[in-house]
Amino acid sequence: MIKLFNNGSFKMAQARKRDGGSGNLAEKKVEVWKQFEENRITHSAAHHLLAVRALRKERGYARVTDVARYLNITTGSASTNLKALKRKQLIREDENRFLVLTEEGEALAKAVLQRKKVLYKFLTEVLRVRKEQAEIDSCKTEHLISMETAHKLGRFLDGYLKGRNGNKRNSRKR
Repeated sequence: MIKLFNNGSFKMAQARKRDGGSGNLAEKKVEVWKQFEENRITHSAAHHLLAVRALRKERGYARVTDVARYLNITTGSASTNLKALKRKQLIREDENRFLVLTEEGEALAKAVLQRKKVLYKFLTEVLRVRKEQAEIDSCKTEHLISMETAHKLGRFLDGYLKGRNGNKRNSRKR
């Protein structure tokens, strides 16, 4: 049971603990909204990493102007955001001033793609959301869930879809 209070904090009833054996329950206060600040990168920064990754795969190189065009933003905005990613050591420039993902940048980009893929699959194959809407919603949500949740959702989906597909085959044999 989750209760939302006016101050924006959440109280988790399932996190209750006994209060000194008196039978009273003390609720553990969990401020969920603060966890958004714990993300390593913002949603926008994730898209910049993904743009660099995609451009390098497609063309073999990525420059600030290429990222700006790819994301349909100004070169100034792309430059500012990419500088922040350089400071975080998620991208670097090679000797030709082309952008390259660092090992950590590549790992973060792959993690974002994995979360998006799992969410998209859940939305389209379980909830039967239209593909266009699933693309939008999985993009909006990809940076909000943990890798643990994405991994477990992926395992659930594999089992669910395997069972569903197995049931379809079994029903056809009858």
